[in-house]
Amino acid sequence: MGQKWTPKGKHCYLTGASQGLGLCAALQLVKDGANVSIVARDQGKLDVALKKMEAARVSPSQKLAAYSHDISTAAGAQAALEAVCTPFAGQAPDAVFLCAGNARPLYFVEAKEEDFKSQIGTLYFTALWSAWAVAKLMVCQKVKGKIVFVSSTLGLMSFVGYAPYAPMKFAIRGLADTLRSEFQLYGISVHIYFPAGMFTPGYEEENKVKPAITKKIEEQDKACQPEEAAAVLIKGVKNGTYSIAGDFNTMVFRATTQSSSPFGNIFVKFAFEVIGWFGVPIWRWGVDADVRKYAPEHEAYLKQKGFFENEGK
Repeated sequence: MGQKWTPKGKHCYLTGASQGLGLCAALQLVKDGANVSIVARDQGKLDVALKKMEAARVSPSQKLAAYSHDISTAAGAQAALEAVCTPFAGQAPDAVFLCAGNARPLYFVEAKEEDFKSQIGTLYFTALWSAWAVAKLMVCQKVKGKIVFVSSTLGLMSFVGYAPYAPMKFAIRGLADTLRSEFQLYGISVHIYFPAGMFTPGYEEENKVKPAITKKIEEQDKACQPEEAAAVLIKGVKNGTYSIAGDFNTMVFRATTQSSSPFGNIFVKFAFEVIGWFGVPIWRWGVDADVRKYAPEHEAYLKQKGFFENEGK
C-alpha cells in the first residue's frame, strides 16, 4: 500500500474510454477535478463521451479532450500520446489508465487466425504500446506518474470458451508485474485491476458469440455496472494498491495465484487463501463435470457448423 493519491489538478489519460469502464473511470476523474484526455477509435462515441465529461466538470479550468486513434500499433500509440500531451506543452500525463479492449469468446478449434490476432491487438498490444510510449516520456521528463493496467478475473484463472481472450489478460498481468518491479528505478507507480463481468455494450456483443457451455458456467455470476467497477478501480489507485479487485470470487483467485506481486493486508490475503484452498477445487470439479457432460451437445454443435466436413479447417 502506498501513499494516498489525489487526481485533482492532475492530467489523466485513458485509453478505450469512449464507453464502458474507461468512460466511467474518466467521468469519476473529471468529478475529482482532474484534467482528462480520452482516446478510442470511434469518433462518434468519443463525441458523446466528451459531452458527458463536460457535463461532469467541476471547474472551468479543467482541460477535457477526446482523440480518435488506433493504439494497437506502436506508431498509433505514439501519435495518440503526442496528441494528448500537446495541450500540456508536451508534458507527460500524471496517470495513464489502459482500459482499451474487448472480448470475443470462442471454442479454440472453431476460432480463426484473425480471432487470435484481433484479441492480441485489441487487448495486449493496446496496453503494451501505450505503456511503452508513456513510460519512455515519463522517464525522460522525470515524471513520477502512474500507469494503470486493466486485466480481468480471467487474467487469474480461465475456463472453456476464453482461449482467444484469457491468455492476453494473463500477459497483461505478466507485463504489469514486471514493470511494477522495474519502474521503481524511476519512481513510477504501476497498478493492475482485475474486474469481473460488467454490463457494458462490449459485454452485450460478447454474449452474442459466447459458447453455450461458457454461459452455463457463468450463469451464477453477477455482472456489475461499469460505474461500480470504475469506483473500485479509482479507489484502488488512490490508495496506492498494486493489485486491485472488487468482488469476492476475484479476491479468492487473486489470493491463490499471487506469485511475487504485492497483495496488501497479509491477514486478508491469508483468509482468502484458506477459502481458496477449499473453494477453488470444488469450483473446478463442478466446472469440469459440466464440460464433460456437455461433450455430446458440443459434438452436435460442431457437426451443425460443418466442422468435421471441413476437416477442422
